[in-house]
Amino acid sequence: MKYVLAGASGFLGKALTRDLVAEGHQVVRLVRRTPSTPGEIRWDPASGDLDPSALGDPDVLVNLAGANIGRPWTPTYRLKIRESRVSTTATLAAAATQLDRRPVLITQSGIGGYGTDLGDRILTEDSELGDGFLAEVVRLWEGALEPARAAGSRVAALRTGVVLGRAAPAFQLLSLPFRLGLGGRLGSGTQYFPVVSLTDWTRAVRHVAETEAVRGPVNVALPTPATNTEFTEALATALHRPSAVPVPAPAMKLALGEFAWELLGSKRALPTRLQSTGFTFHHPTVATALSAALGG
Repeated sequence: MKYVLAGASGFLGKALTRDLVAEGHQVVRLVRRTPSTPGEIRWDPASGDLDPSALGDPDVLVNLAGANIGRPWTPTYRLKIRESRVSTTATLAAAATQLDRRPVLITQSGIGGYGTDLGDRILTEDSELGDGFLAEVVRLWEGALEPARAAGSRVAALRTGVVLGRAAPAFQLLSLPFRLGLGGRLGSGTQYFPVVSLTDWTRAVRHVAETEAVRGPVNVALPTPATNTEFTEALATALHRPSAVPVPAPAMKLALGEFAWELLGSKRALPTRLQSTGFTFHHPTVATALSAALGG
């Protein structure tokens, strides 16, 4: 299959490119600079500039672009978070409507769309989106797919938890205190903390691309949800470090601002749509997902 990737230079984009090429697929990367190697096409999502004829006849368009949410959300940066996701998705959707053969269109999305703190409530793809800044971003982000869907493309939005991979920025941030012997649960530790291994994330993308029955929102998280305490204890065990220094919620809020709620809030998300269409996880538990992350 021919895949066109936006955000191919990021951690997930590089991993997906490696996986797709290894499986024999063709990958074309969208870049904002002048293309320097074969397999690159220039675009400017801020102005909606992407020549559909340059894409050829792709089977799948994938949007992984988006500004990092793990930093303070100033008013200016909120705009960047939103626009970096909505404009890229909208530009790809517009291009999809102009192709002779409608491609599958997949965008990364976020578990944060369900809201900030949902306690023990089970979240499936049929659960309503919640309130808050990221929930509103997800509404707009996934809403930008609509022109492509209306034109006949199959569209999907991957509502992904924290992806566990050795080089993943989020995983490096989470594991650093443990490597220093200063790790522990975040806040109360009772909050459900959705994660997924990098291997299963890349496999999920291919499953969505190749499975006609999969469309709409798709939760990409462990089928056995774990609390933050369970996650941090498993991480400490995997690293052979203690887990005895909890991080108080007030300290996290002071250091991270509103983003702290993404780590302190509870989201018990289940990958119902993946599993109901035949997807099986190679790493279905926190322990196996962490082992895969640290091993690779």
